[in-house]
Amino acid sequence: MSEIEFGKTGTDLRRNAIGVSHIVFFVVAAAAPLTAVVGASPAAFAFGNGSGVPATYLLVGALYLFFSVGFTAMSRFLGSAGGFYPYIAAGLGRPAGVAGAFIALATYIAIELAVFGLFGFFVNDIVKTSGGDDISWWIYAGLLAVLIHVCGRRNIEFSGRILGYCMIAEIAILALFSLRVLLSGGGPEGITMAPFGPSAVFAPGMGVSLVFVVASFIGFEATAIFGEEARDPKRTIARATYLAVLIIAVFYAFVTWAVALHYGPSNIAAEAKVNTATLYLTAVRAMLGGPAGIALNALLITSLFACALSFHNTINRYLYSLGRERLAWSGFARTHGSHQSPHVAGLAQTVIMIALILAFALAGQDPYAVVFAWMGAFASVGILLLQTMVCLAVIGFFRNDTRGIGIWHRIVAPVVSMAGLLVCLILMVINLPLVSGSESPIVASFPVVLVLIGFAGAILAVWLRTRKPDVYANLGRAFA
Repeated sequence: MSEIEFGKTGTDLRRNAIGVSHIVFFVVAAAAPLTAVVGASPAAFAFGNGSGVPATYLLVGALYLFFSVGFTAMSRFLGSAGGFYPYIAAGLGRPAGVAGAFIALATYIAIELAVFGLFGFFVNDIVKTSGGDDISWWIYAGLLAVLIHVCGRRNIEFSGRILGYCMIAEIAILALFSLRVLLSGGGPEGITMAPFGPSAVFAPGMGVSLVFVVASFIGFEATAIFGEEARDPKRTIARATYLAVLIIAVFYAFVTWAVALHYGPSNIAAEAKVNTATLYLTAVRAMLGGPAGIALNALLITSLFACALSFHNTINRYLYSLGRERLAWSGFARTHGSHQSPHVAGLAQTVIMIALILAFALAGQDPYAVVFAWMGAFASVGILLLQTMVCLAVIGFFRNDTRGIGIWHRIVAPVVSMAGLLVCLILMVINLPLVSGSESPIVASFPVVLVLIGFAGAILAVWLRTRKPDVYANLGRAFA
């Protein structure tokens, strides 16, 4: 592999290209507001703590605010296209950093594949119910992969604008529904704050709700992964991180509160169990009319498109970073002459994604029950594992040199968030059959698979230390 020389034309990302709003769009689009609310919260209502789901979103949001305290403190000293990778390398050592990079890459490939499977499933279902032909899901998924590649090849501002439009549309219909519920006086029990009371949030099943709610925050590290392309990254990353967490937590809590009011807090759990798939569609039609239901289905498709585009850009920059540090083929670090996007990494990722889509299709796997559910469960475990490692990395980074950072930012907040994330990780592993909808031993092996992937990365780093010390010495340093 030839060495990439930093700073030369063709290997640099676009500098000073995006601000706080663009990064927030990437994070919230990855969270896919419509998909998360319509897809995840009904299961939390049905199998978790029922009417306590809105408050659960606020609790998880608070957990991620604690996480953000240490994360953003460390971001003042790192600016990366490698997401969590340089953070873990700087705080826990290069072998742990490479382990984190491998886990992250596997995690985000899995979640993007899950989105493609869900996209193919929903588009085919909408076409069939509209009187169209029954076309295999993988064809729609493949077409989406090509479209995403074309968009991702353009400059980063282009993706940011698209994600902004999609996010605004998603939020608009959910906000209209929620406001309509409030203006109509709520549902059968009126407007009540009972869902935010301790008896509701700490009801039996809270642990299950946490599992589904935490999954709504996937894509969180987009605030850091675009650090090299951000304007004034030391301030932009921190502001975008806090703003994204607050938007996701508060908005999701508001919408789930509205749907709980619509059906009645005492009835929402039973309603969600009976009509899990149509909980929101039925409510939107009732409050906003039939055309709004059609719009909801259409916006669900654009939500998935935006989610896939956000993760595509994230994975591109992981591959770019691995190529730049010669952990992978150095060609991944080449950027487009005009757009300065990591287009070689984008093309490689698209080929990988299409190959995986075809592999699942040839194996006859269901796009919803297997591709989406299984890959989503795999990614949920992976991201929690990564975030826990980052908490440890923050503590390790400031251990010998506080760099003027107070104890709250470098110890207290990271320890609190790590404890909370570990609880969520354990709950996720325990409830994998519920999250994935499968008792398959393959699903049960996901935590072990992720640990093995991380172990492989650490072994590679140790091998590089002996065989290629120049490459090893540079790991994580391109971002300092």
